[in-house]
Amino acid sequence: MNLEVNIIGAGLAGVEVAWQLSKYNNIEIKLFEQKPVKFSPVHSSENFAELVCSNSLKSEKLENAEGVLKAEMEMLDSLVIKCAKKTRIPAGKALAVDRKLFSECITNKIKLLPNVEIIRKEITEIDLSNPSKIWVIATGPTTDGKLAEWLSKITNGFLNFFDAVSPIISAESINYDICFFGDRYGVGTGDYINCPLTKKEYERFYNALISSQIVKIEGFDRKLLFERCQPIEEIAKTGIDSLRYGPMKPVGITDPKSGKKPYAVVQLRKENEEGTMYNIVGFQTRLKWKEQSRIIKMIPGLENAEILRYGVMHRNTYIDSPHVLDKFLRHKKYKNLFFAGQITGVEGYAESAATGIYVGINIRRILTGEKMLPFPKKTMIGALLDYITSAKELKPMYANFGLLPLEKIIKNKNDRRKYLSNRCLEIMRNFVKNELCI
Repeated sequence: MNLEVNIIGAGLAGVEVAWQLSKYNNIEIKLFEQKPVKFSPVHSSENFAELVCSNSLKSEKLENAEGVLKAEMEMLDSLVIKCAKKTRIPAGKALAVDRKLFSECITNKIKLLPNVEIIRKEITEIDLSNPSKIWVIATGPTTDGKLAEWLSKITNGFLNFFDAVSPIISAESINYDICFFGDRYGVGTGDYINCPLTKKEYERFYNALISSQIVKIEGFDRKLLFERCQPIEEIAKTGIDSLRYGPMKPVGITDPKSGKKPYAVVQLRKENEEGTMYNIVGFQTRLKWKEQSRIIKMIPGLENAEILRYGVMHRNTYIDSPHVLDKFLRHKKYKNLFFAGQITGVEGYAESAATGIYVGINIRRILTGEKMLPFPKKTMIGALLDYITSAKELKPMYANFGLLPLEKIIKNKNDRRKYLSNRCLEIMRNFVKNELCI
């Protein structure tokens, strides 16, 4: 058998597929990346695994599903987790990275792999007639153009949702006489910058926000907004206190200058290692750029904010995986075609990378004469994969404890999470050692 694998897309999932396969020198890997020949609406760097929505891979704490997911990925020798930890920047409980250094780390590691050929080219369609050539589609949720048209034909069309990103501002433009460092409840290392608002300031900000002009997007439907990336102006429309109980919640925050709890608070998180740029947490938006500048400058401490990147909204696409793919993320009709990443219906950086690990491991097993293995459903990755390949009505899904089967009733939420976390890690540890022999 000709041991050749072609991966389309060098995002988080694509690089994980290449990384897993590269451990076997007799496998020839071709990694196709369309940048810089063509850029998607939300990408600008030529490097691989470019982060767009946020620079955070979410919590590392094992009482959180995201933390369990990353711990499992680390057991599987994840390239994404390896580079994330190498390029991390302080962000309290979250694993946040310097976007530029993170992408550079992954790009450099892939470039050093002797059996990976990097081809900078846009792929518009695939010839699946040769069964000995394996293909992996890892083009992400912004897949468009002729490739999207070709994929639509073999997957019976796409499903869609809308996603948005937050603005980034210059650290030098923040007024530190008003803003202060600190984490909610003091949990963390005090890495977030907090902009406190009084009731009067909050109401003024809220009223200005809900009356601001937005960018019109063809085919936009509020019902297609992804829960975790809803634009702040859409959240605000649900009620005047919606932001105070959402991205601007002041719980666990005390202003050291007044000694009082703010009525509302806007948090900023480091965007790079040098701390010269800050992301406005939870402020995904599709406001017109002029409006973004006006609204942001109404936040106390950001009256002179220099916006380095404006927030934008884009349409994300994914395939109907339960009807198109088998449990190995392989096309049910074309057995030499696999899918990985957000295009499969997962949501989140780590989740996307995890599907790449899974596909890479199983393609490697095929090419070395072994049977493919599903991951145990009682692991976080296994439960997520089971959902996206078996859901009756697939919606974008991120890691959460609700995906996991529970054989006994544990009423206390914290006890339940601890039990599920420990069970996931123990099962994955045994699976890696006894089944995958890693």
